[in-house]
Amino acid sequence: MGLFGKKHLDTETMENGAKLITLANPQSVISEQFRNIRTNINFMNVDKEVKTLAFTSAMASAGKSTVSANVAITMAQAGKKTVLIDADLRRPTLHSTFNTTNSNGLTTLLTSRGKDVDAASVIRESGVENLSILTAGPIPPNPSELLSSKHMLDLIADLKQKYDMVILDLAPILDAAETQQLTSALDGTILVVRQGYSQKAAVKRAVELLKLTKSPILGYVMNDVDADGDGGYGYGYGYGYGYGYGYGEEDTKKKGLFGRKK
Repeated sequence: MGLFGKKHLDTETMENGAKLITLANPQSVISEQFRNIRTNINFMNVDKEVKTLAFTSAMASAGKSTVSANVAITMAQAGKKTVLIDADLRRPTLHSTFNTTNSNGLTTLLTSRGKDVDAASVIRESGVENLSILTAGPIPPNPSELLSSKHMLDLIADLKQKYDMVILDLAPILDAAETQQLTSALDGTILVVRQGYSQKAAVKRAVELLKLTKSPILGYVMNDVDADGDGGYGYGYGYGYGYGYGYGEEDTKKKGLFGRKK
């Protein structure tokens, strides 16, 4: 959005997929932090069960696809039957992450309206036990209309009955009107914030939009934390939990896990 200026969009994840550190090095400090995120999400099940969960960001290239994929893997590793949905129809990444085709996917289901295509025929095994994936499918000209449709809500409700955890990788909320609408229908939303990249004004506006639709904000993940900077900073909105992670284990040992915001 012009209000917050433009940032250079990183296409690395779109082209090569997200880095699955929880598979490549499950004993690393970073993987442990992803498991801590999973643990805190589970703790939130006490008052209200969280079965449908969205990851979004204020702006593109914040790392939400990497975070959502790794958290989904930790859920599956804990024995939860999980489905990860690529609902970012503008910049899909899931097919690249799991090295599969994208000829059929979420858009196939939404455009068929259940008449010709069954969800079970489009959802694929990921190669990780307990984890299924639903890629975005062909990029449509009308992503907002498709994701805001009743058919999308019906699909989520159906998957909620079949899986222990339904995780959606949504488009950045400032770039996609449907994200704001979809999050209001889910059990929880986690905002991914990239240090040194995400603009404070943009993050603040993202939180305002989520609150406007009464979307349940579970917390935020602070991504790409600078080990030499103030490793414990956040944006100070006083909600949920914050976590820090990065790539490069030696650096990550200095970064650590952020606690509850005050």
